[in-house]
Amino acid sequence: MGVDRLERVNSLVRREIAEAIPHIMSGTGVDIASVTVTKVDVSSNLRNAVVLISIFGHEKERAHIVSLFRSKRNDFQRQINRNIKIKYTPVLRFELDESIERGDHVLDVLSKMESSGEIPAGEDDLPFPEDGE
Repeated sequence: MGVDRLERVNSLVRREIAEAIPHIMSGTGVDIASVTVTKVDVSSNLRNAVVLISIFGHEKERAHIVSLFRSKRNDFQRQINRNIKIKYTPVLRFELDESIERGDHVLDVLSKMESSGEIPAGEDDLPFPEDGE
């Protein structure tokens, strides 16, 4: 399967899961406003897919929320099968995406270093070479 086609399938599956969250996860006690589907990686044979979800806040409940998503896997797969016409409906594996929190941590560290004077504040302070140098 071509890379472009696989990217389109990833995008379609990600959108379908994101749209299905309010319907499938209602009544589970999950704050659905705090959940974002950040990435879907469907295998080239379309049989499996890793779904990365980011959960804003709720640090102590994240493992429980991910396990709730895993328990609703079949409902999400049914929704994909109903709305997307592909050869196979991939078996979904939900994983927690912590990249946003890591990025926030890096930005926080840089901000603290900037305020303490360890690094120059802002891009305006960085020297740029003149044309011809």
